[in-house]
Amino acid sequence: MFSKYIVKLAFGLYNSNRYNNTKKFFYDILENPNYNYKKIVDIFLIILIFSSIIELIYSIKNSVPMWMHIFDYYIVTIIFGVEYILRLWIHGDMHKIIIKEYETSQFLKSKFNFYTTLLKVLNEKWNYVISPAAIIDLVAIMPTYREFRILRIFKLLRYTKSIGQFINVLKTKRFELMTLFLLLIFLIGTAGVAMYATEGNINKNINSLFDAVYWALITTSTVGYGDIAPVTTIGRVISMITIINGLVLIAFATSVIVSAFLEKLNEIKDNRTIETINKEGRFVIICGYGQMVKMLLEQNNFDNKYVILEKDPDITHQITKEGFHAITDDASRHDVLAKFNIQYADISVLCLGNNDVENIYITLNAKSLSKEIKVIARASDQSMKKKFTLAGADHIIIPNQTANIMLLTSINQPAVYNVLHAMLTGKNAAYLDEIKVLAYDKLVGKSIQELEFKTKKLLLIGIQRQNHGDFIFNPPASTILLPNDILLIMGLKISVEHFVNTFQRGLV
Repeated sequence: MFSKYIVKLAFGLYNSNRYNNTKKFFYDILENPNYNYKKIVDIFLIILIFSSIIELIYSIKNSVPMWMHIFDYYIVTIIFGVEYILRLWIHGDMHKIIIKEYETSQFLKSKFNFYTTLLKVLNEKWNYVISPAAIIDLVAIMPTYREFRILRIFKLLRYTKSIGQFINVLKTKRFELMTLFLLLIFLIGTAGVAMYATEGNINKNINSLFDAVYWALITTSTVGYGDIAPVTTIGRVISMITIINGLVLIAFATSVIVSAFLEKLNEIKDNRTIETINKEGRFVIICGYGQMVKMLLEQNNFDNKYVILEKDPDITHQITKEGFHAITDDASRHDVLAKFNIQYADISVLCLGNNDVENIYITLNAKSLSKEIKVIARASDQSMKKKFTLAGADHIIIPNQTANIMLLTSINQPAVYNVLHAMLTGKNAAYLDEIKVLAYDKLVGKSIQELEFKTKKLLLIGIQRQNHGDFIFNPPASTILLPNDILLIMGLKISVEHFVNTFQRGLV
């Protein structure tokens, strides 16, 4: 009977929008780096950490005011306690585990084992409890033990990305560093025992094995406080050997750490670039680099709301030297495009590489992440167009075909070519523009006649019907505009801006 109510509660939580939205909200402010308010929460918690440490330092030789005592022992502790509980709550979904076990038992026509399910739920929570970050959080809410409060400084690892990146870099070399650490322990132990055996009864400053090990550690690190020094020839020989070995270990450790940072430096810089562009509401991802991309960026820099993905690090370096934003990554991999803020941003993906297969993979990955991503792909010839269409590309560019058309136009119809070139490159006062009719626009439901394009000094060339894929050239005055229609208009910039402000932004 009890199991029945637990299963019912689990399904209730699963179907509760209020519960799921609340949990998502707390997950975003505590764990989601792309959430706008997370940084504010992090800064607030960092301030609490420093205030607690400052109060601890001040209280060592000074009388602490009661309000500081109450603030640190109760308010800060309660806030950290609430944070710990919230992190424990958002780690995993208990109700999903219960539902999965219940549905499995139903499918297999076996009895639902509540206690086994409970153990799985507790095991998932326990895995979080014993994690280093959770242990630090738990220690931080123990105000009774004064010494533990200094450990709150380690909570900064959660909120400061630079420290976290430093730790992650060291983790990549943990085998090498662990090997060096074991060698260091062996060296200190051997040197300490040797010194104790040699001068334990002679040197007045070495009264125990601990003193000898302390000397070995100070000597190996080349610090040399001078409080313990060898007094015999053998002791000095041991010191020289210990110093040389210590220098070798320090050199090896330094080279390992430096090499780790050099390997990860570009990755860290690329992640910073992705984080910066993810803050934009609208941006362009350019996959591949060549003459076409260079010309594109020279004519329109997208207000710096773009990033180039290039596999070759040498080409990426050259792109950066030319002043463009680029990162080294393979855009055809699903996890690479998943780094971008797909859910909240208006993204266009330009597949402009020379390899058709890679461009198709990029198109498939982009569309698998979100159907709302606009993909513009480059194809080598007409035979590849159908494949790109099946992959989901919104627009397909065939550079050779386009170049041939423009070349023939320039030969047979030079005046037409000059006009088109001037409009497309922005070298003419009037230029072509497209306006998408959104579902909430004032344009929806209006006829061409009502919009009075001529009085607004605009020329409506045609309408692209998104729902049917048809292009209506010079539409009749009675044509009614529908959501997702795209108007192709030509006119002065001031006329286009006035039209947009009137019917889309509602400024007039």
